[in-house]
Amino acid sequence: MPIVVTGATGQLGRLTVEALLRRGIPAADIIATGRDIARIKDLADRGITVRRADFADTEGLAEAFAGADRLLLISASVPVGERVANHRRVIDAAAAVGVSLVAYTSTTHADTATTVIGATHGETEEYLRDRGIPSVLLRNGWYLENYTSQLPHILRNGTVVGAAGEGRISAASRADYADAAAVVLTAEGHAGAVYELGGDESFTLSELAAAITAAAGNPVTYADLPEADFARVLVTAGLPTELAEVLADADRGMSRGEMYTDSGDLRRLIGRRPVTLAEALAVAALPH
Repeated sequence: MPIVVTGATGQLGRLTVEALLRRGIPAADIIATGRDIARIKDLADRGITVRRADFADTEGLAEAFAGADRLLLISASVPVGERVANHRRVIDAAAAVGVSLVAYTSTTHADTATTVIGATHGETEEYLRDRGIPSVLLRNGWYLENYTSQLPHILRNGTVVGAAGEGRISAASRADYADAAAVVLTAEGHAGAVYELGGDESFTLSELAAAITAAAGNPVTYADLPEADFARVLVTAGLPTELAEVLADADRGMSRGEMYTDSGDLRRLIGRRPVTLAEALAVAALPH
């Protein structure tokens, strides 16, 4: 049952490859793809098939996916305006080589999301349905790492800055989302399913600030800004304007509850309680 993992050069893709190995999939049955395969040479050294796959290269995608039975489409980390076209090319290539199942990493409530990112996921989901390929939608929520990676900056300034108001966020770790992907790629009965994935314990950004305060012993508060002001803060911090606006828009979606789910789908898929915010903070090398 050869399984393709797109974006294996990225964090979620690599974690999914590792999760497949833990579930007993032979290395020879895993096809790890990415644009810069030099970054996954170590996977090839472990017996995993490594192939170059550029989402903008339709012919190359079909070659990269040849012989695959199942495919994980990890949403493209490209400018928002290019994402849907890239996803469509991957789906078309998967159909051309006869893939029996496509698992797609979407976002929570993609069918009703009002954000720019949510719209790209919704369009991709619709295209999957239109193509008629058996599929499973992994509607991943926010990553805990989106916040733990910012800890040095947050602690230096004593502030979590955002535009999410008191919207609740059901974040989970990349590793837990990767485990969920490995489950649906290796077990039967998931075709046609839509999973709203997130941690069991949701939090607001005010609660995030309080959790960091408790974990680090340093006082941290939450500064809630208007969306446009938050985007300007991100630009000042060095982010490109388009990305800053997309992230600020994502916070606006959070304020509307678009990153909240109480489905329990992640826990049921991985067979255990997802990593909590407190646990993630505890291992994030915080000073004490």
